[in-house]
Amino acid sequence: MSELHQAAASGDYDLVEEIVKKKSCDPNQRDFDWNKKTPLHWAASKGQTEMVRILIENGARACLRTDNGWTPAHFAAESGKLTVLRLLHSLHAPVDKKDSSGDKPVRIAEIYGHEDCVHFLKKAEVESGNYRQMAKLNGLPLDDTDEEWEQERKEAKKQVIKKSHLNVKATNARRENVNAVGVC
Repeated sequence: MSELHQAAASGDYDLVEEIVKKKSCDPNQRDFDWNKKTPLHWAASKGQTEMVRILIENGARACLRTDNGWTPAHFAAESGKLTVLRLLHSLHAPVDKKDSSGDKPVRIAEIYGHEDCVHFLKKAEVESGNYRQMAKLNGLPLDDTDEEWEQERKEAKKQVIKKSHLNVKATNARRENVNAVGVC
């Protein structure tokens, strides 16, 4: 865990500002001991709205995902941090991405009983989709995809397909052996 991760997790605004101003730590650094959480994931989960703003203003990408595909919006939804969700949405951060299990932040908020977040996220999902379409039509850049996570998912899917093909071959080979033995 970097100094910036620790400062974000503990709510030390002064230290976070000092670190990002000096550019002594990458605001998008992933902590591999904590499922690839970034400082922004920590701030969102703790409901530190102003820290979320500071991190994003200093280059933190709100689209980055943890190992299980959670964005900062998933963490804010889990913790019921409506002000963080509102800020993320106002900054056009993705609030409607599915995690590895297919759950969007709205589903996470439902699971944890945060009805105010559920209500907000249902509207925000529609607005986010409309904004992405408008941005695409007008050629506006969007930072809503974690390319590294997407690539890892593709590789994992390839491995699953490869294993299933090997299993099919092994099953077919066993059947052939059984059939050959049964003929005797």
